[in-house]
Amino acid sequence: MSEHEHSDEQHGSPPSRGRERRASDVPPDTLRERESFVRTFVRKGMQYTEELLRENDDLRSEIRELREEVGQLRSQVASDDAIRDLLRTVERLETERRELLERSRNLEASHREEEGRHQEIEREVSDLANLYVASHQLHTSLSVPKVVQHLHDMLGQLVGAESFMIYVLDEQRLHAVPVASEAVPADYHCEVLLDGHRMGDACLTGLPKVREPAGERPGSLDDPIAIIPFLADGRAVGVASVFRLLPQKSAWADVDLELFKLLGAQAGAALIAANLYQRVASPTEALRGIPSAVEAQLGSTENG
Repeated sequence: MSEHEHSDEQHGSPPSRGRERRASDVPPDTLRERESFVRTFVRKGMQYTEELLRENDDLRSEIRELREEVGQLRSQVASDDAIRDLLRTVERLETERRELLERSRNLEASHREEEGRHQEIEREVSDLANLYVASHQLHTSLSVPKVVQHLHDMLGQLVGAESFMIYVLDEQRLHAVPVASEAVPADYHCEVLLDGHRMGDACLTGLPKVREPAGERPGSLDDPIAIIPFLADGRAVGVASVFRLLPQKSAWADVDLELFKLLGAQAGAALIAANLYQRVASPTEALRGIPSAVEAQLGSTENG
C-alpha cells in the first residue's frame, strides 16, 4: 500500500475509487430532467398552494356567510319567539277582555233588573199611598157633597178618567140617579133604568165591568168603558160609569183595578155614613144607641 493511500485511511476518508461522482460527472440530460422535474414540482406545489389558499379564502367567506345566516336565524328565532309570546299575551288579554265584557253585560243586566225592581217598588209604594189617601179622604169627611167631591177627584186624578158620571140607586134599586159628572153630554143627565142595562148587571153581581183595551174607543151611556158598583153590606147602593180616559192614558193600570175594588168596598159606606150624619145635630147624637146595640148583640151571642 502506498503512503498516500495509507494517509487517507488514517484520516478516515474513503478511498478515491469509492467516492460519489461529482456533478460535473452527471450527464447534462439527466441534470436537465432533474431541474425540469424540480421546477415542475415547485410550480405544481405553488399552484396547489394557491388553490389551497383560494379554497381557504372561499371557506372563510362561506364560514362568515354561515355565521351571518346563523346570526340572522338566531335573531329570527328570537323574533319568532317574541312574536309567539306576544300572540299568547294578546290571546290572553283578549280572553280577559271577553270575560270582562261578559261580566260587564251581566252587571248591566243585573243593574237594569234592579232598576226595574226599584221602579216597580216605587210605583207600588206610590199606588199604596194613593189608595191610602183615597180611603182616608172618603172617611174623614161626613159631608155628602164632600164625599161626592172626593169620589169625583179620585176618578179624575187617580184613575185618569176624562168623562164619567156618579150615581146613587133609588130606594127600590131600580134606577141609577146621577149626582156628579165630568165632561158628559147634557142628555146623559138622566135616571138610568138598571133592568137590561150593563150597570144593572154590575150592580147585581157587585163586580166592576172593565173594557179592554180602555183607550180603543170612547164609551157611551149604554156602553161605558168601566162600571164600578158601590157596595154596602154586600148590596149595591151606587155606581160610577167611565166613558172616556184622558188622552195621555191608553190602558188601565194595576192600581186602577185596586182603586175600583176600594171604591166598591168603601164608597157606599162613606156615602151612607155622611148621609146619616147630616141628619143629626152632633157627633155624639150620631153615636146614640151604640151601647144598647152592642149589649143586645153580646146578649144574643151568649144565649146562642
